[in-house]
Amino acid sequence: MNVLTFDVEDWYCNCVWTDMDWEKYEYRLQLWMDKILEELERRGLTATFFCLGWVADHHPELIRKIYAQGHHVGCHSYQHELLKDLSREMFVENTMRAKKSIEDVIGAEVDAYRAPAWSVGNDNVWVLEELSRMGFRYDSSIFPSTHSFGGFPDFGKDEPVLCRVGDASIIEFPVSVKSMLSKRFVFSGGGYFRFFPYPLVKRWMAGKSYNLCYFHTQDFDAEQPVAHDLPLERRFKTYYGISGAFAKFCRLLDECGPFLDIRKAAGECDWSTNEIDLCSKK
Repeated sequence: MNVLTFDVEDWYCNCVWTDMDWEKYEYRLQLWMDKILEELERRGLTATFFCLGWVADHHPELIRKIYAQGHHVGCHSYQHELLKDLSREMFVENTMRAKKSIEDVIGAEVDAYRAPAWSVGNDNVWVLEELSRMGFRYDSSIFPSTHSFGGFPDFGKDEPVLCRVGDASIIEFPVSVKSMLSKRFVFSGGGYFRFFPYPLVKRWMAGKSYNLCYFHTQDFDAEQPVAHDLPLERRFKTYYGISGAFAKFCRLLDECGPFLDIRKAAGECDWSTNEIDLCSKK
């Protein structure tokens, strides 16, 4: 099972180095999102697009286009706030604001969520409980390895699973990982996809029964503004391999499919045999 997802955010929707006054920045999201949608339409594929509420409020025509082409639209917070910086009450308020913004634009329920920068971990599994209570059926926020802004290395699974937290439950589609020399690393999305040579990505995907791929328009946009004052490691992660990434992405679609959106993938899983109780991991 190969699951295809996108985070709908522009190059400046960054929790690391830009401020929140986003209207002053150059809008580049439409250009590359149009290219992505064209490639998916050409191949008859649908994906899950996790959208920021801010984008829905300021560029509703883009969110409507994604939905009109038959894709599954999810929520990616309001303005890409890291969950570690939010209290439980702030998280609920932020998420409901984003959910409503997106639903008002597409005229349909939003039932899937992804946390900015994979910022759900052992210390805030209550996020999944709150998501369930807000009406979300699916989540894709778990990074089952170490990560700069979160990570959940002891989650224990890198496959679709029904998560139970207290009296709530939600279907989780975590990032898939490759295990090698006692290390677990991601390879099928974002900067990881740009870093690893395509033959390795293809081989690793072929060797797994579940792969979750995730992309952003800034993974492909070689002409996006560059933040030269970033630390060297962060600059490398942000900009390495962009120039050839879109051709690499199109090759992935052609050679590593079929691909499903999260809602369709959920319909192919037997949830009665794959669940996890996260209460013990709080």
